[in-house]
Amino acid sequence: MKSPLLSLPGAVPAEGRDEGVAAHYGDLFREQRALADGNGLVDLSHRGVVAVTGDDRLAWLHLLLTQHVSDLAPNQATEALILSANGHIEHALYLVDDGTTVWTHVEPETQGELIAYLESMKFFYRVEVADRTEDTAVVHLPAGSIAEVPDGVVVRETAHGRDLFLPRADLEAYAAGHGPAVGILAYEALRVETHRPRVGFETDHRTIPHELGWIGTAVHLQKGCYRGQETVARVHNLGKPPRRLVFLHLDGSEVHLPGHGTPVRLASDGEEGRQLGFITTSARHHELGPIALALVKRNVAVDAELIAGDTAAAQETVVEP
Repeated sequence: MKSPLLSLPGAVPAEGRDEGVAAHYGDLFREQRALADGNGLVDLSHRGVVAVTGDDRLAWLHLLLTQHVSDLAPNQATEALILSANGHIEHALYLVDDGTTVWTHVEPETQGELIAYLESMKFFYRVEVADRTEDTAVVHLPAGSIAEVPDGVVVRETAHGRDLFLPRADLEAYAAGHGPAVGILAYEALRVETHRPRVGFETDHRTIPHELGWIGTAVHLQKGCYRGQETVARVHNLGKPPRRLVFLHLDGSEVHLPGHGTPVRLASDGEEGRQLGFITTSARHHELGPIALALVKRNVAVDAELIAGDTAAAQETVVEP
């Protein structure tokens, strides 16, 4: 889905997973500061939108998701995961129920796969699953924003701001009245700053929730069975995850940021040393400078000096070893 906001002055298209919206509108740090101050909006209209209706929607989703949603109150935001049978993360759902419909947004171009799984699990439950991506655009308003929300628009409100499920036909007009528009790079920089994982960036084919700090926020440990639940319970009760998420302060003298997948090693071992992990997301922050999230082996010392490629990196603990 190509956003109409790409026609705004200064818009530079994003690439890769975020193709279809603007990376920035000409001034990355100004856009970050606007978000941090509670101003502007972020165009997330490339994200997939899935709606679930029917009398059994919450009870049914409760059986499939890692989160406790059977008693989810109207307008209460939550997040949940769908895991493989082995407990590996497949989807992250950011959802809210408006009293009649559960609205959720997911990673771009993943809604088809998600819907196929949900449809296969309907059985006798009174639920309907619909892809609403073509007619619904997600817009993010930062925490502290005083922008008005049009009547009838579903809002998912969290500590980080509000996600609006806006009619796609209204996106351009809403942005004109509640801008300035802020690019996805500014949004991602603040995500990295607050250590929030993202599927496809902080995850690979074997990532389990414990490694990313999703236990408690997206995984409820006291609910009943769901696919992958045995792995979640076993690791929580009997062991430790093999890897852990860390936050990195990168050497600001480097011109290029280490990209996704860049090997992380001990600084003392140099660039030919044993790989201990990899960069998941890197960003340039308006106050902190170059920063990143990385997934490293659990036994890497919390005070170890690291390098990402050839870039020095000082770590902060996100997930305890």
